[in-house]
Amino acid sequence: MAHFVIMGCGRVGATLAHTLEDSGHSVAIIDQDDRAFRRLRSGFTGRKVTGVGFDRDTLKQAGCDEAYAFAAVSSGDNSNILATRVARETFHVAHVVARIYDPGRAEIYQRLGIPTVAAVRWSADQVLRRILPEQHLAGDYREPSGRLVLAEVDLNEKWIGHPLSAIEAASGTRVAFLTRFGEGILPGPGTSYQEGDTVHVMLEIDRSDEVQRALAGVPAKESE
Repeated sequence: MAHFVIMGCGRVGATLAHTLEDSGHSVAIIDQDDRAFRRLRSGFTGRKVTGVGFDRDTLKQAGCDEAYAFAAVSSGDNSNILATRVARETFHVAHVVARIYDPGRAEIYQRLGIPTVAAVRWSADQVLRRILPEQHLAGDYREPSGRLVLAEVDLNEKWIGHPLSAIEAASGTRVAFLTRFGEGILPGPGTSYQEGDTVHVMLEIDRSDEVQRALAGVPAKESE
């Protein structure tokens, strides 16, 4: 199982910690105020780290150097973004997400390659869908037979600049739409994948593992 680091032990942070622990993962949760840990249930076995969430020593104590994902869900936009950037750029955590209250900043954060969720749409489920691949592929929508699902997918950074048609051909999916700078767009024939894009595809649910492997790899020409 994977290790997850959460910054902020408010309602959402505590819910995330409990959900991830119940799924068998190891969890560390950071908060500046150790009284916040009272929100955690008595049987919580994860690490409780008191400190500033964007401090490197604090993140190291929380096990960020071995983390599969990092979620910054404190009450401060700037702290969340800073902590998320440190987790990604210093500790090379592949899956990060930051909570924001000011949706007007979304474009800036998307340009930095940091997935964000505005507080008006915020829930623990929204975070889980961005840090757990199996939650991505649980999908936003299933057609009545249950065979096809609309889901977010993660792509290797080497796909940046490649046309969506190449992504479709490599994965056997159909790109339904993109989220770019916080806005949904319908792709055209010449649309390419850009840094910070969230790609939503229609796929056959029984091919979800195959799709994940295809998009986690590099494009065919670059693998030669």
